[in-house]
Amino acid sequence: MGRPRNFDENRVLESVREQFWNSGYAATSVQDLMGVTGLGKGSLYGAFGDKRQLFLQVLDSYRDEQLAGVRSILTGPGTAMERLARLLEGAAEGFAEDPQRRGCFLVNSTSELHSQDPGVASRARTTYQAVEDLLVACVREAQNEGAVDPDADPQELGRLLLAVMQGIEFLAKTHMDGSALLQIGRAALSRLPRP
Repeated sequence: MGRPRNFDENRVLESVREQFWNSGYAATSVQDLMGVTGLGKGSLYGAFGDKRQLFLQVLDSYRDEQLAGVRSILTGPGTAMERLARLLEGAAEGFAEDPQRRGCFLVNSTSELHSQDPGVASRARTTYQAVEDLLVACVREAQNEGAVDPDADPQELGRLLLAVMQGIEFLAKTHMDGSALLQIGRAALSRLPRP
């Protein structure tokens, strides 16, 4: 029987996530991970596996949190259009309020590793497919509520809104003003086809 862990696993994983998020996968060394967690290499690897396993664990946790947040907004209270607005405005405000303008950890990781690690690209694709599905369902609700043209293709509009969200994130990294980011989201919603 192994010794009990004498560290807070959640705190360790949060520190690891911040390190990878701030520096990227390739630029983060095992020494960096030891530094931010306060754990030795043996303890770190014994508890979480190697660097890649640890990275994938924090990436999966981040994906789950982000998807749960999107699901909560798009299936929560209010009309479908109110929920779509809440999602786009929340994205704009969230990215603009991050002083480092780091963007989304999943997007950053995918940009860095998509050609080297198919596991990361696959995780991103399934996550964005799930977000797209939630957006499409919300657009269908907006059609049923009479706010969006019932003849419009909800999948096409859902994909458009997903692209707008990703565009907002990218533009936030250029330090575009937060009010301009909000305006982009609102403009996209205002241009959805009306009945």
